[in-house]
Amino acid sequence: MADAAKLSVRELSLWYGHKQALDRVSFDLSSGECLAFIGPSGCGKSTMLKCLNRMHEGQRDVHIDGEIRLDGRSIYDASVDSPTLRRRFGWVAQKPNPFAWSIHENVAYPSRLHAIVDDDALEGWVETCLRRADLWDEVKDRLHAPAFDLSGGQQQRLCIARALSTRPDVMLMDEPCGSIDPSSTAHIEALIAELRETSAVVIITHNMEQARRVADRVAYFHLGRLLEIAPTEALFTAPRHAETRGFIAGRFG
Repeated sequence: MADAAKLSVRELSLWYGHKQALDRVSFDLSSGECLAFIGPSGCGKSTMLKCLNRMHEGQRDVHIDGEIRLDGRSIYDASVDSPTLRRRFGWVAQKPNPFAWSIHENVAYPSRLHAIVDDDALEGWVETCLRRADLWDEVKDRLHAPAFDLSGGQQQRLCIARALSTRPDVMLMDEPCGSIDPSSTAHIEALIAELRETSAVVIITHNMEQARRVADRVAYFHLGRLLEIAPTEALFTAPRHAETRGFIAGRFG
């Protein structure tokens, strides 16, 4: 795990109108690290994840205080272009959400849009991304078929290939295995291990065993607060807070 923080969050608070959803959240994320967010439904995990790549931008009545820095630079700096910023973050949602295009175009379009590779290298890059998502062998003979023809697990892996296509510095994954089969889940967990070689990963999961398998550290959220963050085994074997212990033991959440 790298020592320097790739991403730094300091005293971040967020309100939806008068309702506070995050309360002074602070943490660092290093390149080569997988950080898992856990906690009860509605505790602020997804809200925090969406703050990292400015996905709340443009929403009415959303107010944010605090600071998020990527490579030492505020993501809210006036000179930061939000579409360019989002290119540095891969995004994988809980439910597969492929574009209503072909399998090929789902991966090629973001690469082309952000000039990730030259036109001559595009086909090879599409194949690379599909291979990394463990999907190439299943779709190589039907790349121009609609993405919606794929099964749910295949669609999720296609969305991961799409996220990989912009060479993200940070991969954000909101319960990426929540609606897919065990085989596809195993593929995604293996990919997370691979991603840590070149990127940072933040994953939300309600599966405690998955958090233990994939994460270097775990952050427990409770009522909009980051109640504690620790190396994975330390948090699961010796949590400091009663709320964390109760959640891990399945007494609530």
